[in-house]
Amino acid sequence: MPYLQPVCVFLQKGTLRLFADWKVSGRENVPPMGPLIIVANHQSNFDPSLLTCSIPRTIQFLAKENIFGNPIARWFLYNYGAFPLDRDGMDVAAYRWARERLSHDQALVLFPEGTRNRGSMGPAKSGVTRLALQTQAPILPVGITGTEHIGGLLRHFNPTGKLRVNIGTPFSLPVIEGKPDKAVVESLAQMVMERIAALLPEEYRGEYRERLKARREAAGPAAVAVPQKAAGTTLSKEP
Repeated sequence: MPYLQPVCVFLQKGTLRLFADWKVSGRENVPPMGPLIIVANHQSNFDPSLLTCSIPRTIQFLAKENIFGNPIARWFLYNYGAFPLDRDGMDVAAYRWARERLSHDQALVLFPEGTRNRGSMGPAKSGVTRLALQTQAPILPVGITGTEHIGGLLRHFNPTGKLRVNIGTPFSLPVIEGKPDKAVVESLAQMVMERIAALLPEEYRGEYRERLKARREAAGPAAVAVPQKAAGTTLSKEP
């Protein structure tokens, strides 16, 4: 249980209101209960903190294991809602932890890119897709802009700039009998990334910009079934 998260969210919201131009759209799309995999583009170490302030649920994370190096950091991260992930291979412990969180109807944040890509989306890894296929938990896509300018830990206390969090509508991956092959997993991973990309301005979409454009040109406006909030929505400041 992330006991420290409510306190940290309260304090972080104060810094966001004081120093940043922070707005969130689509908060009504967040399911209030039940298992949920939240997927977002990843530009900064500030992204998890921004998401905890922007999404109206207690959320938990997988984070790279090297930031758990000292006892104080480890205690803080565990009690904030994070669990260490070995990004160099298949981390069975992290995978089991994620499945357990979802089996208890909790919300879990995962960054499909697996690493930070400042200002432009990078390719997806398969872990998020495999977890979603096995658990059949709904997926909530989120687009984040503005955090690429927020660097080290000290900037958490002074977040500045135009920060936008655009929350899309939840969706689920199809049920697949048996073990899906690599091509199927990769195709579904691309679909997840396109859902995120559609919530971002074009300049943030990276390699998915042309994919979205080509798909829409080939199949018309309904080619990518996502809410078109990235283009024109009412953005509201957090209360």
